[in-house]
Amino acid sequence: MNVYNFIVDIQRFVKEKHNSGLKVGFVPTMGALHEGHISLINRAKKENDIVVCSVFVNPIQFNNPTDLEKYPRTPEKDITKLEQAGCDAVFMPSVEEMYPNKVEDHYDFGDIEHVMEGACRPGHFNGVAIVVRKLFEIVNPDRAYFGEKDFQQLAIIKKMVRDLNMNLEIVPCPIVRENDGLAMSSRNVRLNETERAIAPKIFATLNDAISKKASMTPAEMKEYTLAKYAEIKEFEVEYVEITDETNLKSLENWNECDHARIFVALQLGPVRLIDNVRIF
Repeated sequence: MNVYNFIVDIQRFVKEKHNSGLKVGFVPTMGALHEGHISLINRAKKENDIVVCSVFVNPIQFNNPTDLEKYPRTPEKDITKLEQAGCDAVFMPSVEEMYPNKVEDHYDFGDIEHVMEGACRPGHFNGVAIVVRKLFEIVNPDRAYFGEKDFQQLAIIKKMVRDLNMNLEIVPCPIVRENDGLAMSSRNVRLNETERAIAPKIFATLNDAISKKASMTPAEMKEYTLAKYAEIKEFEVEYVEITDETNLKSLENWNECDHARIFVALQLGPVRLIDNVRIF
């Protein structure tokens, strides 16, 4: 596996592959890789000739400096995992390489950037859009792979690709979970033993709420879910939302959309965790 730290080098690598008629799949990450990331690599391998992964902790998408400082960084382990997964190249730039000049770009994604994560983390999605667009322009992939755990981020990236007429396919991939149901996340390693034992209740509560859909309106399901989370004193809930998958607008009735999803964000000890499940 080739490891590149400079833009010119990864561009040369990809250009050679494209000139040979090969398709390139791309998996952007912030490192601290787990099986969820590796599942994206595996999917990309099945659907492309060459797979490129990026490992870059993007400072401009963190609205909380402490969160950026404590975000896990394991570059050596990441390289080993990517090699074992059969990744062909990894791009691991410095902040200076990615942002040699002051970043002043601003994107407007409309309503979908102002709800849920956008409301809780001002500026977050602008930072995501800036780095993802830059990575797309650097790597120039045929397809890019993203997990559905960050579902709102996925919606933002899809909209950016449409709005800018970017010539690549965005491939959504299902959430990968631990055996006890906890959505895999690089942040999970920061949970202590007690917190880690409680964390699976995030997913279990969502499933419990969904099982009662036949007798509840969306508003009633939201209230039920919030009440269930409130019973777990270790959880500090930021939001529970039930939305249309397409536009992320809150639902009043189940017949408003083809696919609905329930979302949660909460604090558990020092760690902020998110999850979501399709309702139908």
